Amino acid sequence: MCISTGEAVFSGTIVYCGRQHHRVHGLIHVLGYQNTAVNLADGPNAMLLHLPTRQVTPGHFLSAGRTGDVLHRMVAAARSAAAVDDIAFMSAEPQAVQVFDHDVYTVLLANDPTAVHAALRQVPPHRRPTLEPELLRFYADHFPGHTIAVCCFDNADARRAKPLLLWYAPLDPDQLTVPALDSHTGMAPDLNSALPVDHWVLFSTDQAPADWGMPVDYPDDMRHRLRAFLPTAVVGRHYGHGKVLPNGDFTISHRDLLAGDLDGIERLQPTRR
Repeated sequence: MCISTGEAVFSGTIVYCGRQHHRVHGLIHVLGYQNTAVNLADGPNAMLLHLPTRQVTPGHFLSAGRTGDVLHRMVAAARSAAAVDDIAFMSAEPQAVQVFDHDVYTVLLANDPTAVHAALRQVPPHRRPTLEPELLRFYADHFPGHTIAVCCFDNADARRAKPLLLWYAPLDPDQLTVPALDSHTGMAPDLNSALPVDHWVLFSTDQAPADWGMPVDYPDDMRHRLRAFLPTAVVGRHYGHGKVLPNGDFTISHRDLLAGDLDGIERLQPTRR
C-alpha cells in the first residue's frame, strides 16, 4: 500500500491519522506509516508518500525511539473492537528539496515533485534509487499543494525500519486522509485498477468523548515528546482477507470519526489538476 521507485512487495501495512490540538503547534494531524518491505529491485528503492500539507520539515518527523511497536499497539487496541534528536540533518540551508536521515531512510521532502530528481545526488549511493520522470510528473499533476516525501532505503535496511511518524498542519483539518495509492513498478499508479489489500487503517481525535474508541496501551518508558503526539484511544478497520478495492487513499470526515461511524471511511482517488 504505497508507491515505490522500483519493484518491491509491501505487506502488513499499518496507516494511522490522528487529529489533535497540540499545546505548542495548535491543530495538527499526526501520520503513522509502517509495513514490511521486500525489495525486488536490483539496487536501492524508495517509498513515496503524498502528505496533505503545504509544509513539512525534518523537525516534523518524530523518533519512535525504543517504541518501535507503537503502531502495532494501536492495532492491538483496534483489533479488540473488530524525535528530532535522532535526526541527522544533511543541510541547514533552505532548499527546494530538504534531504535528511531518519531511522533507516534518507528522506527527501519537496513541494515541487519535479525538483526531486536533481536532489538525488545528495542521497548516499547505497540508498539512491532510480526515479522515473513520469512518476514525479504524476505527483505534480495530481497533488498540487501537497508535500511529497521520498523515503530511500537499501536492501539491508528494508526489513528493520521503525514506523514513520510525523505531524503537520493539514490542508483540511476536518478531513483525515492517509496515503494508500499503490504501485510497485516505479511507474505512476494505475488509477483505473482494483487491487488486493492487506492494511490496518487507524484514526483518532482528541475531541472524542471519554468512552470513544479503544484505549492504546503504551509502555511506561515511552519518550514524553513522542507520547504528546499520540492518541489515548483509536478506531480502525482491517482491509484484507482477499478484499479488492479501487486504487486510492483512505479518508474519513471528522464528523463521521467523532460519531464512530467507520462506514464513513472512503476510498479517495486523485484527480488531475
